[in-house]
Amino acid sequence: MSNEPIVILVVDDEEMVRENLEAYLEDEGFVVHTAGSGEEGLEVLAGVSPHAGIIDMRLPGMSGNDFIVKAHERRPGLKYLIHTGSTNYKLPLELMNIGISRDDVYIKPLQNMDDLVEGIFRILKLER
Repeated sequence: MSNEPIVILVVDDEEMVRENLEAYLEDEGFVVHTAGSGEEGLEVLAGVSPHAGIIDMRLPGMSGNDFIVKAHERRPGLKYLIHTGSTNYKLPLELMNIGISRDDVYIKPLQNMDDLVEGIFRILKLER
């Protein structure tokens, strides 16, 4: 992965959040694909192979949890960060079994978006 860019999938139904994350991550050198729903995220996965996903939990239609479970079936190597506005979000066992830990959960609004960048490098086991 050292010579190829790191590809990130952002799934969030809030357009401003998606656009802000996309702009920030692109400024940090990532290639970013976005989706406004879990269903749209699965469509994106049909055409691209991201290294990591930043996933909102409250989405219209399919929840973020369900998206991650379905995405994991299609792309088992994909790593995830959860980006949610729910301050009382509890990580379900099915996501822990996929390899997501409490350290991978970020509560909106983030005070420092660089925390997500650090999280991406951490879950991909890369040096920054």
